Amino acid sequence: MLRGRTRRGRGSYVADDDPLDATQERRVRAVLALGGVPQADLPDGVQQVRLRLLERAADGREAPRDVSAWAAVVASNLAMDWHRAKRRQERLGERLAALRPAELPSGEETSVLSLAVARGLDQLPDAQRQVVVLRFYADLPVRSIAEQLGVPEGTVKSRLHTAVRALRARLHEDEVV
Repeated sequence: MLRGRTRRGRGSYVADDDPLDATQERRVRAVLALGGVPQADLPDGVQQVRLRLLERAADGREAPRDVSAWAAVVASNLAMDWHRAKRRQERLGERLAALRPAELPSGEETSVLSLAVARGLDQLPDAQRQVVVLRFYADLPVRSIAEQLGVPEGTVKSRLHTAVRALRARLHEDEVV
């Protein structure tokens, strides 16, 4: 669709409804792929580049002189971010593996425990469930949780304490632990 396109410096064109034209999108995909981003994640990377271009316009900043070059640099940065996140996940997996007991419970025992914990989480009030998930599943420190939720650290600690006590009681009640 050629309608609604405006010229933005150095021969780069941006559609009013899509900030990247087909050539620019192919270039972004190529930069992401060459940067090691898996094929399945390429559409998300292209969307991130679009989003950053739209955010730039929404913030009132002028369009890049060469949208194609700007998009390629953003795509390259996204590829580096993808690798950093992958390394973080691998390190987290290694840390979790190191914390596992030498003798793992059987698959059935693990399933029973997982189901009991999930049921226990479902029964917690929303505020308590939220801090438990952020602290123990997202591995966020209490300070970060407090900042993100806009509550004092003491409130987060209190909610965690109450939630853990309730979960422990639930697991003993169900004779899982």
